[in-house]
Amino acid sequence: MGARRRARELALQMLYEYDVSGTDPRVMFERSADLRKAPEGLQDFTRHLVAGTLEHRGELDAIISRQADHWRIARMPIVDRNILRLALFELLHEPETPRPVVIDEALEIAKRFSTPRSSQFINGILDGVLKGRRSEASTP
Repeated sequence: MGARRRARELALQMLYEYDVSGTDPRVMFERSADLRKAPEGLQDFTRHLVAGTLEHRGELDAIISRQADHWRIARMPIVDRNILRLALFELLHEPETPRPVVIDEALEIAKRFSTPRSSQFINGILDGVLKGRRSEASTP
């Protein structure tokens, strides 16, 4: 597993904790033994992903809600909605990461941390968001 995937997994765990308990990200960063043991670049990327995802959480949730017909975000499994938030943050705010890489990473993380059907659900949402963005960009 690559360092960036490890950073995404650590970020997912912290986003999950934030979603469940509202723990301040600085507290999570200080408390995480896995993060402290990681190389500095991985630590920086993890912190960036968590901070950016939380900063844009309202926007990300609105996008997910629009795309997920018949699914309220609060009813989605916590892991799945945080994988979606994390992947969408990267897709929308980290243009240097290739889109296929972001989607593949999200699906692999879903396979590891969620249910067998979650990767299909996550792929459908991310694909729908990207198709919607492409059609918006091509509309004069």
